[in-house]
Amino acid sequence: MAARVTLKKVPLPTVRPRDETAFDARIFLHTVGASRRLVDFVKKEAIFSQGDPADSVMYVQKGTVKLTVVNEIGKEAVVAIFAAGDFFGEGGMAGQKIRMGTATAVVPSTVLIIGQDEMIRVLHAEPSLSDRFITYMLARNIRVEADLVDQLFNSTEKRLARTLLLLARYGKEDHPEPILQEVSQETLAEMIGTTRSRVNMFMNKFRKMGFIEYNGKIKINKSLLTVVLHE
Repeated sequence: MAARVTLKKVPLPTVRPRDETAFDARIFLHTVGASRRLVDFVKKEAIFSQGDPADSVMYVQKGTVKLTVVNEIGKEAVVAIFAAGDFFGEGGMAGQKIRMGTATAVVPSTVLIIGQDEMIRVLHAEPSLSDRFITYMLARNIRVEADLVDQLFNSTEKRLARTLLLLARYGKEDHPEPILQEVSQETLAEMIGTTRSRVNMFMNKFRKMGFIEYNGKIKINKSLLTVVLHE
């Protein structure tokens, strides 16, 4: 006699509704909240000053911000330029009590200011923002190392070409911004450690060779890469 087979009814898996309240890092960085506020800054307005309490993290929504440092004898140097999508002012999260430099809007800019405690809380709670923040910080560390090598070993001409390409965001995953507005020759000179007259000389050379189009605003052409890649 054949064995009797009993078919067991298996319940279908439950489909959970989509969580409409799931965390979105992009939305977080483009909206205000209890511990984050959106501030518009006019051209040349200080966002924070050297010596201020380091109690918040900033995110550039729109515009351009430069970070400068002044030494004990009053000499100023530009140490970084930030554009839309960049974080800055995160030193307090690493133990800094005061700002080590001054952040200034180069053009009219919109900045999200996030309280330090709120930033730490969200980084622990939300992996998507944590991944984005860590990836950005690692990329910036690589950039700082490359800047040091550039300063130590490359000529003024090559340093200027590299800086212009970085400001135009060539090599970024997003679309580059080939037109630079409101970046003065004085600022470029401070960034690469030379004089304004030297910057002016190389800018004219780049323009004559078709690497840039320069008439107040600077349009960067991809051919400028040849200056950086040339040995």
